[in-house]
Amino acid sequence: MKYEIKMKNKIKIISYLIAVILLSSHALTKAQQVKYTRYVNTFIGTAPLNDPKILGYELPKGWRSWAGLTFPGSSLPNAMVQLSPMTAYGSGAGYQYEDSVILGFTHTNKGHWNLCNIPILPMSNPGSKFGSKFSHQKESSAPGFYQVYLDDYNVKVSLTSTLRAGYHKYEYKNGSNRQILFDLGKANSRVSTWNIEQVGDSALKGFQGGENIYFYAELNTKINKLDKTDEGKRTGFAIVHLADGGTAPVELKIGLSFVSAENAKQNLEKEIGNKTFDVIRAEATQKWENILSSIQVEGGTGKQKQMFYSCLYRSFLWPALRSDVNGEFKDAKKNIAKADFNYYTEPSLWDTYRNKDVLLGLISPQVTLDVIKSMKDVGDKTGFIPTFFHGDHGASSIAGAYLRGIDKFDIKGTYQLLLRNANIEGGSRPFITEYIKKGYISDPDIAHPEVETKAKAGVSKTLEYSYDDYSVAQIAKKLGDTANYRILMARSKNYKNVFDPSTRFMRGRLENGDWIKNFNPQQPYYEYMYREANAWQVSFFAPHDMPGLISLYGGPKKFEAKLDSLFTLPWNPNYIARNVETMIGQYCQGNQPDHEAPFAYTFIGKPEKSQKVIDYILNNLYGIGKEGLELSGMDDAGEMSSWYVFSSLGLYPFSATDPKYIVTAPLFDEVKWRTSNGKLLTITKPGKGRGITSIKVNGKKVNGYFVSHDLFKQGGKIAIITK
Repeated sequence: MKYEIKMKNKIKIISYLIAVILLSSHALTKAQQVKYTRYVNTFIGTAPLNDPKILGYELPKGWRSWAGLTFPGSSLPNAMVQLSPMTAYGSGAGYQYEDSVILGFTHTNKGHWNLCNIPILPMSNPGSKFGSKFSHQKESSAPGFYQVYLDDYNVKVSLTSTLRAGYHKYEYKNGSNRQILFDLGKANSRVSTWNIEQVGDSALKGFQGGENIYFYAELNTKINKLDKTDEGKRTGFAIVHLADGGTAPVELKIGLSFVSAENAKQNLEKEIGNKTFDVIRAEATQKWENILSSIQVEGGTGKQKQMFYSCLYRSFLWPALRSDVNGEFKDAKKNIAKADFNYYTEPSLWDTYRNKDVLLGLISPQVTLDVIKSMKDVGDKTGFIPTFFHGDHGASSIAGAYLRGIDKFDIKGTYQLLLRNANIEGGSRPFITEYIKKGYISDPDIAHPEVETKAKAGVSKTLEYSYDDYSVAQIAKKLGDTANYRILMARSKNYKNVFDPSTRFMRGRLENGDWIKNFNPQQPYYEYMYREANAWQVSFFAPHDMPGLISLYGGPKKFEAKLDSLFTLPWNPNYIARNVETMIGQYCQGNQPDHEAPFAYTFIGKPEKSQKVIDYILNNLYGIGKEGLELSGMDDAGEMSSWYVFSSLGLYPFSATDPKYIVTAPLFDEVKWRTSNGKLLTITKPGKGRGITSIKVNGKKVNGYFVSHDLFKQGGKIAIITK
């Protein structure tokens, strides 16, 4: 008997110890899961930039600066679903930090005045207007999670998501008169029609036209009735009345699809199914930890770490997934198609080819591969590789990925489409015939051009097409197409044709070749001569041929003097172009066209001057304002964030097409970058100095300031010595 008691006691002790170990293990696992996501502040970029000293001008009455335009809600990397609060329709990303009312929670987002589809809002005893006041004190977020308390409805809302589905949890204070608004007449994109219907006791399915998104939603509570007002119209909405119940949370799980409601249901079943909210949230956290932990930094300030990981997070939200779990998607011809790869939207190429697309390929090469295959699919259906907004920078993104080793796609077929882009009118390069014939694209001579004056943006197109020609030429070279390589490389020098030696600016030309007479290099234009820029901001753009550009200016000393003026000539506060904002002299960090310029001093052996400008930007133009939530310009689908990521690490893809990186002084003492093939790249910068005296790769001194992409393939050590 004593023996049995002893054994029972031993078993109890062992069971207790096992329980303690399991709890400790769970706690440790949880701590590991949030090691890097804890640095991310998803609210950065949601507050407007108002300081005229930073903007360069006084905001006109009623204007909100186009700074940040990010969303704080839940998303997985490159997902179909971005589940986020909506405070203002017609705004950049739907959520504005200064607002005090939430109108709904939408399921798609990019930050470009579009999407924000399928708004849903839990309500209790609503008034005549839909929406609830909220406070930031009762609001929190993390990668893959968002939570807020709706004061007017007394509902605590928690949100998480998978790739193709959203998970809502509503904790109503009152168990009666619980409602859910489907505000389907609204979105940031124009809604053409919509419908919704009840399916069984506790499910709904529907469609929102415009972006053409289908949904299927399941509730853990019975639906009492579904009221619809003005179905299909932009004035319309639907209200789901829930059966009276207890205090248990109401859960709404919703799957999306761009193909059908049936596919939306399948997406929901496959990705969420019977999993709990906490499980889905934990899975989301872990997916973000996997991304963020690929780059581990030591040293730097707390703010620098927060900004680094917040920017790294923001760099992986776009492009967005568009194919369903069964492989189906709507192709460029709006037909249902199926493929053995994930189909994505095209990247925001005018912005992101510079850095973000490179970063995506370094960390998520499979996504980049699928993005290229998706672009090729568009090209197969339309005859041209797609572009975005301006230029033909799919050429750079595809060439850069290919030259970095992402090559498991139909490169020959893709190359033929890029050649069509480069030579055939009516596709991705407007005015390509004139460009080929004259070596430049002209603009008319307008007597009194203003910011809004519309024309060809001929200077910007000429500069950008020149770089795009260089990009396609690099593919031609690797494929052995000597004839096209020579033609395209000759065309890549066309940037010289818009350089006016008398003013030492890139300047617009008339059809007859004369220079445009009404020329003011400080006046920004949206699409006259320049695209969202002035002459100063585009006149240092030839990333593929900096020696040639420097010689145009008359050599290193004259180039240096001109570059000095870019950063020191005061901005005229009367020149106001929304999104040409945040000035260092004439340089604009708030928009993309001159984002290479701070690095240009390196090409004349003055890297210390580059470092001074880069450090100023990193330390003064990110995470600014009273709450530290302001950015110096639009994040533009991750380009602004990726600029910070690369620059803070001390490696920047100055010419994104070329598989090499310009070296600057990192913000951190040590960087450990686990590459996509499992190798380790270590970057160290001992000491506090910011001026680089030497660069060593694997112990050997490097001549110049570039390192090869081979370091990402093989691993290695970069030591940056400073004084």
